[in-house]
Amino acid sequence: MTTTMDRTTRPAAGTRRPGRATRSRRDKDGGGARQSPRTKALILVGLALFLIYSLAPVWWLIVAATKSQRDLYTTNGLWFSAVHLGSNFKQLFTYQDGIYLTWMRNTLIYGFVGTAGMTVICVACGYALAMYEFKGRGFLMGCIIGSFLVPGALLTIPSFLLFTDLNIIDSPSAIIVPSFFNAFSVYLAKVYAEGAIPPELLEAARIDGAGEYRIFFTIGARLMSTGAATIFILGFVGMWNSFFGPLVFLRSSEKWTVMLGLYSWLKVKTDSSVDLTGMVVVGSIISLVPMVILLVSMQRYWRSGVSLGSLK
Repeated sequence: MTTTMDRTTRPAAGTRRPGRATRSRRDKDGGGARQSPRTKALILVGLALFLIYSLAPVWWLIVAATKSQRDLYTTNGLWFSAVHLGSNFKQLFTYQDGIYLTWMRNTLIYGFVGTAGMTVICVACGYALAMYEFKGRGFLMGCIIGSFLVPGALLTIPSFLLFTDLNIIDSPSAIIVPSFFNAFSVYLAKVYAEGAIPPELLEAARIDGAGEYRIFFTIGARLMSTGAATIFILGFVGMWNSFFGPLVFLRSSEKWTVMLGLYSWLKVKTDSSVDLTGMVVVGSIISLVPMVILLVSMQRYWRSGVSLGSLK
């Protein structure tokens, strides 16, 4: 009896188990193709081409910033010649009594003040839309999403007429105040708040007696730090590279941004004493430095946000 049961339960010596055969076939068909050397080579080539495409303009700016006026037009554009970086910097910072430094200062003030206000307002709006139930929330969210379809240039004439009535044309307020409101940042903050803030945590805080403002600043804002950092970076980059708004609303050259100032030099191109094209190149490479510093300094918010938003 025992012998019969052993023969029926044990598989034959030459047969394979279906599960193992299926796994082997799956690994051979799918896993091997994904890990093939040809696929890896294609991926590496694609990444290398993307890296070259991204860094080639920056490399050209670095090389061109070290050249004199003559070498800029007569030598290879992708390699160095005689280095004149110090004289180029001196010429840039002293031209027109240091107007370039004034443009950099204006851009930093417009960018930090406008983006900081936009981050606070948009994070608070996104938090409210995600965490609170109120009448008309769906309609309000639909209006926010629908505003994505309105081109910014379409609002130029109404904005100009409004700012004229408010008497803020040719003033920093014409650049800073409109940057406080950004529909996409509100939507981004709402989506992030829905995934990062558990409603149970807010209910527990309310049971403990915490008010809504305290809950937002001590719990909601901290859990949304990564999203707020992303909103701040996107907003600051947009403010730093903004051109159309300062071109329309600013008249005095002392109030221009660095992008508008460099454009004015590029439009003139030559002066009686200096080559403005070379100064535009040097000014462009210097204008990249605040962006690099900002991105490097904001990395810690992503690392802290990931660990802070984790729940056991």
